[in-house]
Amino acid sequence: MAANATKCAGPMKATSQGAFQGENPLDYALPLAIVQICLVLVVTRGLAYLLRPLRQPRVVAEIIGGILLGPSALGRSHKFLNAVFPAKSMTVLDTLANIGLLFFLFLVGLELDIAAIRRTSKKALAIALAGISAPFALGIGTSFAFRATIVKGTPQGPFLVFMGVALSITAFPVLARILAELKLLTADLGRMAMSAAAVNDVAAWILLALAITLSGSGSPIVSLWVLLTAAGFVIAISLFLRPVLAWIARRSPEGEPVKEVYICATLAIVLGAGFVTDTIGIHALFGAFMVGIVVPKDGPFAGVLIEKVEDLISGLFLPLYFVSSGLKTDVATIKGAKSWALLVLVIVNACLGKIGGTVITSLLVKIPVREAVTLGFLMNTKGLVELIVLNIGRDRKVLNDEAFAIMVLMALFTTFITTPIVMAIYKPARRTVPYKRRTVECAPGDADSELRVLACFHTNRHIPTLLNLVEATRGTARRRLTMYAMHLVELSERSSAISLVQRARRDGMPFFNGKEQRTEQVVVAFEAFQQLSSVRVRAMTAISDLDTIHWDVIDSAADKRAAIIVMPYHKALHHDGTFMSLGSAYHAINKRLLREAPCSVAILVDRGLGGHAQVSAKNVSFSVAALFFGGPDDREALAYATRMAEHPGVAVTLARFQPSRPQLLDEAESAADEAAVEAFKAKVGAVKDGSVRFEEPEAYTREQVVETIESLSGFNVFVVGRMPPAAPLVEKPDELGPVGSYLVSPDFRTSASVLVIKRYDPATNPKSKRFDPKARPPVATEEDTLDEEMGMGSSTVEPVMQSPMSHIA
Repeated sequence: MAANATKCAGPMKATSQGAFQGENPLDYALPLAIVQICLVLVVTRGLAYLLRPLRQPRVVAEIIGGILLGPSALGRSHKFLNAVFPAKSMTVLDTLANIGLLFFLFLVGLELDIAAIRRTSKKALAIALAGISAPFALGIGTSFAFRATIVKGTPQGPFLVFMGVALSITAFPVLARILAELKLLTADLGRMAMSAAAVNDVAAWILLALAITLSGSGSPIVSLWVLLTAAGFVIAISLFLRPVLAWIARRSPEGEPVKEVYICATLAIVLGAGFVTDTIGIHALFGAFMVGIVVPKDGPFAGVLIEKVEDLISGLFLPLYFVSSGLKTDVATIKGAKSWALLVLVIVNACLGKIGGTVITSLLVKIPVREAVTLGFLMNTKGLVELIVLNIGRDRKVLNDEAFAIMVLMALFTTFITTPIVMAIYKPARRTVPYKRRTVECAPGDADSELRVLACFHTNRHIPTLLNLVEATRGTARRRLTMYAMHLVELSERSSAISLVQRARRDGMPFFNGKEQRTEQVVVAFEAFQQLSSVRVRAMTAISDLDTIHWDVIDSAADKRAAIIVMPYHKALHHDGTFMSLGSAYHAINKRLLREAPCSVAILVDRGLGGHAQVSAKNVSFSVAALFFGGPDDREALAYATRMAEHPGVAVTLARFQPSRPQLLDEAESAADEAAVEAFKAKVGAVKDGSVRFEEPEAYTREQVVETIESLSGFNVFVVGRMPPAAPLVEKPDELGPVGSYLVSPDFRTSASVLVIKRYDPATNPKSKRFDPKARPPVATEEDTLDEEMGMGSSTVEPVMQSPMSHIA
C-alpha cells in the first residue's frame, strides 16, 4: 500500500519557504524528517526509561516504540499517520533508516572477532550448532502450517529458509547487554553464551544470504550466479581489502591521532561495498558487515572508527529502522482463532527449538541442569538481525503483512521474557569463604595475617597514586599485602562497549577507552611494581552499568576477602587546585559502597601522591599526617597509618585532637580510643630515627582545629576517619565527613592527597551480613589454590571472578 501511494504521489521537495509564506513544513521532506526523528527519539527513549526497572535491553523499547507509532496503535488515527508518516515520505524515511542500518552492521562486524571465533571451545561450538539446527528444523516445520493457512502462494524454498533463519537467530549485541545487566559477562555461563552467540551470528548471516539468494525472482541459474558472485566478493574482500585496511591500521600508531583521510576512506569503502553487494543482489548490508569483519581489531584504528560513527548512527538513525518496521506491523491483521493459534505455535516452536536444542546439548557436554536451562533462555534472545530478516522477507514478498506481524511479536516476546526468566531460575551457588578480616585494624593474634586491598580506579590517572599508596602500606616482610587493582568500566548502550567486553575477556588485563588508549605500558607498570616490591598485584576489570557497578566491587571484595576497598574520589583535581565533579553517577557509587560494602572503605582524594609516576620502593619518601579525634573510623585510620609507619621511607605523625562532641562516644569507645593511641605511642618509643611522632595540640575550638590542620599542610598524605566525633569544619560536609570535607575544600590549600576511611560495622551495614564471617569453605577456595600454585613472587594478572546476581537473591 505504501509503495503504491508513493508512486501516485509526486516527489516531495526538500525544504519549505516557511509558515509565513503559507506553506506547511510537514509537506516537505527535510522538516518532516526532523519531526519524525525527534518523535521517534522521544518515544523510544521514554519507553527505554520506563522499561529500565525490568532490566530490558533498549532494543525491546525500540521495537515496541515502532509498533506504537505504526498502524497498530497511534497509526490507527489516519489523521496522525497522514500528517507525521505520510506515504510519500516513506522513501526518505526508509533511506535514512537503511543508511543507519548499513553503518550499524559495519559496527557489528567490528565487534565480531573472527580469530576469537576460531578459538571457540568445543562445548560452545556444539551448543551453537544445536541452537541453530534445532530451531531451523522446527522453523521449516512451522512454515508448512503458515503456507497451509495465511501465506498461500508464496514460493516454498525461500519461505522455508526465511522461517528457519528467523527462528534460529540469537542477537549477539542484545545478549551481551542482557548478560551485563545480570552480572554474567565474566562468569563461565556468560562466556559460554557469548562464544556460542558469536558463532550463531556468523551462521545466521550466511543462512540469510542464502535465503535472499533463493528469494530472487529469476531462475535457479540466476540464483546460482548470485551465490557464486557473493562468494567471490567475500574472497576479494579477504584477499585485497584486508591488506589495505591493515596498512591503514599500521599507519595509525598508538598515541597519535588517526588521519581524517583514513576515516573518510574507510567509510567510503563501507558505502562502496554496500553498493557492490546490492548490485549482486544480496542486500547492501552484507557489504558493510564484511568490511567491519576485516578491519584489524588491534590498535587504535578500530576504536576511532567506532567513536566517530556509533553515537550518530546508534542514537539517531538506527531507531528509524525500528519505526520503519513498526509502520509495516499491523497487529490488527492477526485476527481469528487460526491466526492467534499460529502466533502461539511459532512462539512455542521458537522457544522449544532454541531452548530445547541448547539444553540437551549442554547436558551432553556436562553442564549442570540449572546452567543449561539458563543458557537456553539466553540463546533465545532476538533483536535487530531478526527484524532485518523479517523486513527483507516482507520486501521480497516472501512474508505477507499478517505473517510479518506474527513474527515481529514472536521476536518481541522471546526477547522480553529472557531477563526475568534468567533472574528467576539462575541462582548460582555462592562459595562460602572464611571472611574474618574485614578491617585494617585486627586482633593481636591476627597481626601478622595478610592484608588484602581492593583498589579501584576509573582512569589511568589514578594508577601512580594507587601504586604509591599501596607501596607505602606494604608493612614488614612478614606481614604480606595483596593488591587487587580493579578497573571500573561503564558498559553503556554504545556498540563499542561490547568490543571492550571481548577485549577484557581475551586477556583479562585493564584497558582504557576513549582518548585514553589501552597501552601495554600500563600492564607493565602493574607487573614491574609486583616484581620490585613485596606486594602481590592482581589486575582485574569490572564492566557494568554505573548504577550497578558497586555490586561488582562488593562481590569482588567478598570473593577476594578484602579488608579494605580503596575508591577514587568522585571529583578530579583541576589545574587551579580545585576539584571538578565527574558526575553524580560516580558520586552515587561511592555512597553506595560506604553504605553496603562488606569491609572497610577508603575514599582516596588524589592530588598526585609521588607525582605522575610510580615511585620505586627504595626512593619512597612520604610524610603522613593522621588526624585522630576518636571513634571507630579514626581508629581504623590510625591502624592504616600505623601500618604505613612500618615502611622505612614513610614518616608518620599522629595529631590527636580532643573530641568536640564527646557525647557521641560511650565508655567502651573512649577506652578503645585510649588503647589505640597508647599502642601508637609505644611504637613512637620503639622507632629511634624519629620518623614516627605523636602530637597532642591544644585545639578545642573550630578555629584552633583548622589552624592546627593548616600547619600540617606540608605533608604528602592526610589519613582521617570518615565520621569522627568532631564539629564540621565546613558548612555542608559531603560523604567525606566533617574533617575530610575540609581537607578537599578550596579553603584548605595543600598538595597533599587525602585518604578518608570508614571502618566496617555490621550494625550499620546489614546487607553485608550475607557474607557469613563464620562460614568455612568445603574445599580450598580459588584464591588459596592460586596462592599454592603461583607462589608469592609470581606475576599474575587475572580477570575478576564475580558472584553473579548475588545481589538479586
